Amino acid sequence: MNAPLASRQSRSLFPWAQGGNLPALREEMEHMFHRFWDENGDIWGGQMLSPALDLKESDKEITVRLDLPGVEAKEVDIQLNGNQLVISGERKEENEEKGETYHRIERRSGRFSRSTMLPCAVEEDKIDAMMKDGILTVVLPKSPEARSRHIEVKSN
Repeated sequence: MNAPLASRQSRSLFPWAQGGNLPALREEMEHMFHRFWDENGDIWGGQMLSPALDLKESDKEITVRLDLPGVEAKEVDIQLNGNQLVISGERKEENEEKGETYHRIERRSGRFSRSTMLPCAVEEDKIDAMMKDGILTVVLPKSPEARSRHIEVKSN
């Protein structure tokens, strides 16, 4: 009955701090991230690109700009659904030609889509879109109801 108790191994709240296991923790974290991102940096293996978008507002209009280098204007689709602006399209992939070997391909190709809610109503029939130097600019004139008005204060 007086058998010796098995010695317990102490447990720490920070097991990576014991015995120099910091490299093992780093490897585990990298493994975890690789489970969620594939080699191209796509989250969960998704194939959708998401170009950078700027949205600015003035008294008369809303301007949306997207960086779309290498995309032709005919490959861009712009839709307005209520106050939601959706811009989508495709960046074509360059084909490897005979006698050439790619050692690195980092420029992205494939379908892209961006949507944003506009801060106010716009005049749909007066929207203008222009592609220049890889930048898409969409100008959306505000509806008369959405424009700022100066209200004069009267005194008695």
